[in-house]
Amino acid sequence: MTEQAASPGHDEAQRLHELLLARGETVAVAESLTGGALGAALTAVPGVSSTFRGGVVAYATDLKAALLGVDAGLLAERGPVDADVAAAMAAGARARLGATYGLATTGVAGPDPQAGHPPGEVHLAVAGPGGTRHERLQLTGDRAAVRSATVRRALLLAAEVVTGEADG
Repeated sequence: MTEQAASPGHDEAQRLHELLLARGETVAVAESLTGGALGAALTAVPGVSSTFRGGVVAYATDLKAALLGVDAGLLAERGPVDADVAAAMAAGARARLGATYGLATTGVAGPDPQAGHPPGEVHLAVAGPGGTRHERLQLTGDRAAVRSATVRRALLLAAEVVTGEADG
């Protein structure tokens, strides 16, 4: 098995790394439903130590508050599958890991719904110098397909934000 086949999002991770490297910038991740797969995709790229600061896998709701600084009241009111929670996770990763950009994933991988949210509902956020961008996805497929698609889209979103901020 090649490294590319072993890591969903390899091409997207390579592109993000190249964009960040050209600008002397970095990224950190905060993951929930992807459970480390986003960090794994990034660390599969040779030379990524110059652009990837690290990540936090905060799968349990209380860890989103304890490790990433997500407001406990927000989590209690809305739960972990929420746009504002994703934004706070991204901001927390950016601040706590000292990166130019924070990239976060939260949602329901399935197969069962969670607190009224259907399988495949995903919230992504990128926090950077120009603010925070959120994207909501409704993905289909089994648990592995939802997680893989989330990794790919998160990396693409981050590259769009980096490119947009560079162009802006």
